[in-house]
Amino acid sequence: MLRPARALRGSMWLALGVALAACLAARPARAHPVNWNQLADIDTIQILTTDEDGGTRTTTIWLAVRKDEGYVRTGSTTWGGNVERNADVVVRIAGKEYPLRATRVTDPVVIDEVTEVFSQKYGLMDTLSGLLRMGDPKIFRLDPRQGLGPVN
Repeated sequence: MLRPARALRGSMWLALGVALAACLAARPARAHPVNWNQLADIDTIQILTTDEDGGTRTTTIWLAVRKDEGYVRTGSTTWGGNVERNADVVVRIAGKEYPLRATRVTDPVVIDEVTEVFSQKYGLMDTLSGLLRMGDPKIFRLDPRQGLGPVN
């Protein structure tokens, strides 16, 4: 027969173990990074941003891949303004949705390299869009959001 103090101590360890297991199970899953190099040949992707009124805006855009990182570019667009207000975006690629974070690129070397990727990939269309683009181009790197992987 167990003594009351020993039984209580055993129950406390059991309760602590159950609580720890519940905490670990409730933790969000680690993000599954996008394999950007495999997607480098995809011409367009969709980016889902949040408008000022809370609605979702879906925009089809071009994708550049540099050093296994995905980049998008905009001028003075609504979706670009949305990203500057709220960097949490969803990107739809080949039937999968990825919750990502759009990080504005300010390093001039990276900007030049990504601009060259767009130029090489899209050629004349990139040149023409540059002439029509309103405002200075803004380049965003698409980073994984902590704790999230593909939605579907």
